[in-house]
Amino acid sequence: MKVEAAVLREPRSPLTIETIEVDAPGPREVLIRTAACGVCRSDLHFVDGAFPHPMPMVPGHEAAGVVLAVGDGVVSVKPGDHVVTFFTVFCGACEFCASGRPSLCVSPATRRPKDAPPRLSLEDGTPLTPFLNLSGFAGAMLVHENACVAIDKAMPLDRAALLGCAVITGAGAVFNDSKVKPGESVAVIGAGGIGLAAINAARIAGAGVIAAIDPVADKRDLALKMGATHAFAPDDTARELMALTGGGVDYAIEAVGRQATAELAWALLKRGGTATILGMIAPGHSVSLPGPSFLTGKKLQGSLLGSTRFPIDLPRLVRMYLDGLLDLDTMVAERIALTDINAAFDKLRAGDSVRSVVVFE
Repeated sequence: MKVEAAVLREPRSPLTIETIEVDAPGPREVLIRTAACGVCRSDLHFVDGAFPHPMPMVPGHEAAGVVLAVGDGVVSVKPGDHVVTFFTVFCGACEFCASGRPSLCVSPATRRPKDAPPRLSLEDGTPLTPFLNLSGFAGAMLVHENACVAIDKAMPLDRAALLGCAVITGAGAVFNDSKVKPGESVAVIGAGGIGLAAINAARIAGAGVIAAIDPVADKRDLALKMGATHAFAPDDTARELMALTGGGVDYAIEAVGRQATAELAWALLKRGGTATILGMIAPGHSVSLPGPSFLTGKKLQGSLLGSTRFPIDLPRLVRMYLDGLLDLDTMVAERIALTDINAAFDKLRAGDSVRSVVVFE
């Protein structure tokens, strides 16, 4: 089928709105009419060339939509289902999947054979490499069935899209990676989409002190609305938090992707605390920690999509929203047309916006 899409032909160049061809679903594939796709900073890393990717491509990876058709062997969804997609497609059979860590799956079994036609192509037949298995800035997505999960149709799809990256990453860091318990203290560095989701999840988990750290005053105000008990600009954060908590926080969650903020997460911990790094630290950059600080029992861990168990956790997050616990409405800064995609990326570069969501007709 032919659909409109935002195509990136070269890094650090504007996306162009073009007609692309989406192939029919093959075995275990699902064709989805895209309803909405969030504009995530992770997309920007690839658009601006910080992370390499074959070109041309259609970015976008935080999406939701409606199933149009399914290929042979698909059993988890059917036409008409509302679904949330996620970019860490899992095979369901490897060591990581079998041990309950599907976000770490790297099995090639979910890809099309090399001799098969491309899932996506330009009008002249040039193949498009699916971006992070999805390519959500297009009117339709063709994905493996284990890259989407059916959800309650009462869930608004423009809010559901946020679940596919920002929310499962931020909330998963709280519920799965940190396992925050009532009364414990949490610091979240970065009050963008992922950070706000982590703050909201920490409130749901019953954390006592929830400190949001961001240089933008408007984002700090949003963090307080989402459940933060305190909000700080980065300057003197460590000193103020140490005084507030009597020695540091139980958990620090980094949602920026920079060396300095990862090191700050470590510095904010109390003895025995755990720092979780969610941000995408670009290739060529590293994190430096004082050697003696390891004797304090602190722990540093990475996470991909909040260690989410997609078929289990996504419906639970939907239920949290429908029950009024999970606040997704505050996270949406604007709803835009696909033609406004470049302006949305400019706002991300400026760093003063939360989430722009592309809404398809």
